[in-house]
Amino acid sequence: MPRPPFTVAIVQDAASDDPTATLAATIARIREAKARGAQIVCLKELFNAPYFCKSLKAERFNLAEPIPGHTTDVLRALAAELEIVIVVPMYEREAPGVYRNSAAIIDADGTLQGVYRKMHIPHDPLFEEKYYFAPGDTQPVQPAGLRGPARQAGGFMVWKTRYANIGVLICWDQWYPEAARITALLGADILFYPTAIAWHPGEKAEWGAAQVDAWRTAQRAHAIANGVFVAAPNRVGFEAEPGTEGLEFFGHSFIADPYGRYIAQADHNDEAILVATCDPELIEYTRRNWPFLRDRRVDAYKPIVNRWIG
Repeated sequence: MPRPPFTVAIVQDAASDDPTATLAATIARIREAKARGAQIVCLKELFNAPYFCKSLKAERFNLAEPIPGHTTDVLRALAAELEIVIVVPMYEREAPGVYRNSAAIIDADGTLQGVYRKMHIPHDPLFEEKYYFAPGDTQPVQPAGLRGPARQAGGFMVWKTRYANIGVLICWDQWYPEAARITALLGADILFYPTAIAWHPGEKAEWGAAQVDAWRTAQRAHAIANGVFVAAPNRVGFEAEPGTEGLEFFGHSFIADPYGRYIAQADHNDEAILVATCDPELIEYTRRNWPFLRDRRVDAYKPIVNRWIG
């Protein structure tokens, strides 16, 4: 029996230094997304704070909070009220000294299904994430009392929500075809990539356009290669950091269908709520015509687990 279409929204916005004000503004945007027909809403990476990984400052660990905790409690109530699924990317304090770049998945009845923890952690100038985050585990343990993912392989998970089977990967994960492929094989209808990606102002003139194009192309390729929908909400706005040029988050959030076609997209500097309807029947149609999953040579791929083949 055909499954009905589902409507998703992604939120492209900035975050202030005031977590209470940022949460209130986010709630207003979620309500707007619901009013525009959204059934599943995904926020940007680390949605309720400025991107704090621009330098090494131990006091910034204080931005983390447990899951479940205050933020997820507030958004669970909102999800139940509006009967929507919310993907909540946030800084998680799992235990003393153990912090994660995570996404809480809240179902449409307010149930906190579980937590995805970013698997690939970058280390670049002004992106000092290895200092702040432990990577996701290959045998992850979900917080006590949570339902957990519908399916799981290593640290990759798919969540069976009221409206669709969703996979969540976070920012740097989006460059890795292995992550997309495993999550698609687990049965995801859509891959969400909450993101905080930016230009270094000194590089923007020479490399800015190429960086945006590469970022979008890599994720659209995941949609094509796996026959799934892809949605990537990025943040916007300039964020200063003393002693540096800061970062300009470049937006360009988008939703793509299994052919890699844009079905919603934003520009580089405006806050936006993108809404699109996704039909699971298009997944079936695409995979029948481009049977990439069928034609994989799974018997030949063992070398992929090596760091390098020399």
